[in-house]
Amino acid sequence: MTITTDPTSLDEPEKVQPAQARPAKVRARMRGTIGELPARTVLRQTVVLPTFNERDNIATLLDRLALALPAGETEIVFVDDSTDDTPEVIEEAARGCPIPVTVHHREDGAGGLGGAVVEGMRLARGEWIVVMDADLQHPPEIVPDLIGAGTRDGADLVIGSRYAGGGNRDGLSGGYRRIVSGGSTLVTKMIFRNSLSQVSDPMSGLFAIRTSSLEVEELRPLGYKILLELVVRNRPGRIVEVPYSFQPRHAGESKSSMAEGVRFVKHLGLLRFGAQRSRMLLFGLIGVSGLLPNQATLWALNGLAGVHYLPAAVLANLVAVGWNFALTDTLLYRSRRSSRSFWGRINRFFLLGNADLLLRIPLLALLVGGAHLGVLWANLVTLLISFVARFLISDKVIYRTRALRPVTA
Repeated sequence: MTITTDPTSLDEPEKVQPAQARPAKVRARMRGTIGELPARTVLRQTVVLPTFNERDNIATLLDRLALALPAGETEIVFVDDSTDDTPEVIEEAARGCPIPVTVHHREDGAGGLGGAVVEGMRLARGEWIVVMDADLQHPPEIVPDLIGAGTRDGADLVIGSRYAGGGNRDGLSGGYRRIVSGGSTLVTKMIFRNSLSQVSDPMSGLFAIRTSSLEVEELRPLGYKILLELVVRNRPGRIVEVPYSFQPRHAGESKSSMAEGVRFVKHLGLLRFGAQRSRMLLFGLIGVSGLLPNQATLWALNGLAGVHYLPAAVLANLVAVGWNFALTDTLLYRSRRSSRSFWGRINRFFLLGNADLLLRIPLLALLVGGAHLGVLWANLVTLLISFVARFLISDKVIYRTRALRPVTA
C-alpha cells in the first residue's frame, strides 16, 4: 500500500497510488559513469527512509529534514515494515511537512531493511537518492553535504563515513556494539579489498547515489547492509566520502539482533562466493559442528553407561543428524522450508543421514582392503564423498525450489 501526502493539496483526500505508476527510468549508458537522467525526473533528491516501529522518531525527523532541504526539490519516501502504528504516525506528521511524503507499507518485509531500501529506490523520482535511518543516528542536516559533494566531485556514490577524517562513531551504545561494528567492518574490507578500496565505512547506512548510475535490478538485498550490496554488485565509478558523527538513537530500541548477524554472514557469503558455493560452505560448517554431539554421545553411552560401541555409535549418529537438521533447517534453508512440511523435511534428512552409514562402511572397507589406504585417510575420503553427496541431495531434493508455473491469459 502506497500513500502520498502532497502539502500543496492538504484539503484533498489522500490518494492511494499503485507502485507500478512510478515513471519509467532510462538506464545509464555505461555502468560507473554519469549517464542519462531518469525520464521525467524533476526533483533534485529523494530521501528514502526504511522504518520498522519508529513511531516516536517520525515528527522530529520530518521537522529536521524540512529545515535542511528545499521543499520544491525534494521528496521523502518511507518504506515501512512496522507492526505498530508507525504508518499512521507518518501520515499524520506529513500533513504539516512542506516536503511531499510517500508512505509505502509492506506486509511481507521481503529482504529486510535492504529490501525496503531497494523498494524505495524503485519509487524514487529524484536525480539523487539519499538513504538514511529513521532513528536520527544519521543527522538529517548532512543530506545537503552529501548531494553537494557528489555534484562538486562528479561522483556516482557519496558515503557518509564514521571513519573518514573528522567522523566518529560515538553514538554506538556500549563496547559490545563498537567491537561488533569494528570487527564486521574489518572482515568485510578484507574479503572485498578490491571493491572497497575507496570505502572506509562499508557498513554505513547513510549514502547518496546518483540515480543514473543505479542498476536496481542487479541488487539482491539480504538484511540491513545495503551499501555493501550496492558497491559490490553495481560497482559505481567514482566514490567520495563525507565524514559525519554517528549520533545516539533519538527514541526506540536498536533493531540489531543475532538473527541480523546471521543474515549478515550469509550475505557476505553470497556476495563473495555465490549462492550454491555459500550454501555448500555453510553446509560443511554445520557438518563439522555435528562432530561434537556425536563424540560426546558416544563417550557418554560407551564410556559412562557401558553400552556396546556399535549400538552406541548408531545412537550417536542419530543425535548428530538431529543436531545437523536443526541448524540446516533454521540457518541454511529457512527461506525454502515452505516447499515441504516439517515432517517431510525431517524424515528425508534422517533417512539421508543414516543412509550415509551404508555408503561409508563398504567404501571404507574397499579403500583400506583394496587400495591399501590407511584407516584415517580412507575414513577422511569417505567423509568428503559423503559430504558432497549429502549436500547435493539436500540442495536439489529435500530443499529444492518449486518451479514457477507459466501464467496463461
